[in-house]
Amino acid sequence: MEENVLSYSHVNIYQGKDLVLSDVSIDIGEGEFIYLIGKTGTGKSSLMKTIYGEVAIKEGDAKICGYDLKKLRRSDMPQLRRKLGIVLQDFQLLNDRNVHDNLDFVLKATGWKVKKKREERIDEVLTEVALPGMGDKMPFRLSGGEQQRLVIARALLNNPILFLADEPTGNLDPETSDDILKLLIRINREHNTSVLMATHNYQLIDRYPARIYSCANHSITLEKGIQRAV
Repeated sequence: MEENVLSYSHVNIYQGKDLVLSDVSIDIGEGEFIYLIGKTGTGKSSLMKTIYGEVAIKEGDAKICGYDLKKLRRSDMPQLRRKLGIVLQDFQLLNDRNVHDNLDFVLKATGWKVKKKREERIDEVLTEVALPGMGDKMPFRLSGGEQQRLVIARALLNNPILFLADEPTGNLDPETSDDILKLLIRINREHNTSVLMATHNYQLIDRYPARIYSCANHSITLEKGIQRAV
């Protein structure tokens, strides 16, 4: 039986004192691929921020990857985030160091002490995202699609249980967007990694349909009639 990697029940989400989303109840099963849609400002990013602990949950029940978010201690945050792969529209790459050192920085920060193992893992993820041999390149020398692949490689380093992709194709052309989504689908299938992808790109959703949650009017609802195909 599949277990939920994320389960929210009657959660209220605030930004400061402002209620952004009310009575949120969503579940993401192990190995599921789910889209999160909605206009700008409807709360998609706020939901994502609660999942990786940037916005606290005070009302409702919220569990993710074995953690109760209402009881989450600051000391638990690093361990939770190791279970998450986070891909944002703003790449947040370190432009003062090359591709290899961007990835090595994350591995060192998350407890990888043996250099040989770090080197092996860097080679593995770069190959997986079709950037083999690019370790010496500076991020600003890469195309937009290559930079997003690097961000995905960075998110893969610790073999996450849940992948959070917040508008990962927002700044990319249609062909590159298609390639990035196919990469996320492959990661989902080959690693059984659950994926929650916030997007405005309805053409991609039509091409690769999956279960959809929709943000509107301060609430999140499950879209009916969507068949899983990814």
